[in-house]
Amino acid sequence: MNRRNFLDNLQRKWGKYAIYDLTKYMIGMYVIGFILILITNGAAGGFLYLDMNAVFHGQIWRLVTFLMIPPGTSFLVIITLIFYASIGRTLEQTWGTFYYNVYIFSGIIFTILGNLVSFIIVSLANGYPTSVIGTNYYILMSMFLAFALLYPDMQVLLMFIIPIKVKWMAYGYYALMIYQIYQDLQFIRAGNVYMWGDVASIIMSLLNFFIFYYLTRQRTHVTFKQKRRKKAFQQKMVRPNGITKHKCAVCGATDESNPELEFRFCSKCNGNYEYCQNHLFTHTHVK
Repeated sequence: MNRRNFLDNLQRKWGKYAIYDLTKYMIGMYVIGFILILITNGAAGGFLYLDMNAVFHGQIWRLVTFLMIPPGTSFLVIITLIFYASIGRTLEQTWGTFYYNVYIFSGIIFTILGNLVSFIIVSLANGYPTSVIGTNYYILMSMFLAFALLYPDMQVLLMFIIPIKVKWMAYGYYALMIYQIYQDLQFIRAGNVYMWGDVASIIMSLLNFFIFYYLTRQRTHVTFKQKRRKKAFQQKMVRPNGITKHKCAVCGATDESNPELEFRFCSKCNGNYEYCQNHLFTHTHVK
């Protein structure tokens, strides 16, 4: 089974369970976590962080609550959350809801596995179970790297002043992560085994990014300009009652049953086969 059939079969079986506008719930969890940390003067953070040692002692809520740790503790975090909310919704519009869900949840799983690996390494080095704190920082990082891969020439304002293309920010992130790994390894050689936690988190986030890129690299994204043109065209069309203009050849979704979806014909299929945005780039071409 090739990688496209694998994801296509997954989507056929589990696509109906995908969470629409997942970014909204992610931002909501960050807001709740920020408020809890703020009103407890930081004390709540100690009960939210990912810690496999604590999980094995019954604190299983940490497998979820670490997702509530905000990417900052000042009110400037609002700007960061707005930025990532925009990135998340763009990724969902580009990939489709199911693919975006897979990317985010696989990132969460990889983060948990990374913390588990760190816990094992540090505990073996110390000779007793040792806590290694984990956060969701690199999940957000992997979101940005995916966005930069899809829209490298999109321009943003760095510090609200300096215009810069997203791809240059991504290169900067890569350089920082490589430097961070180098520094962590230096600390590890000096005897600080706790830095394995940071190394594992970075490697796992990048692993999730590269695996997902490999599975979806044949997908091309639909630009915002194309979306606007199609929407304008649909608004001009007069449709008789009860007749749908678009229907996905894979899942059967129509513009009536799923008005939030985009539909397109595939130029590589023999015949007039139309697909929704979730199957346009993942279906098996009809020859």
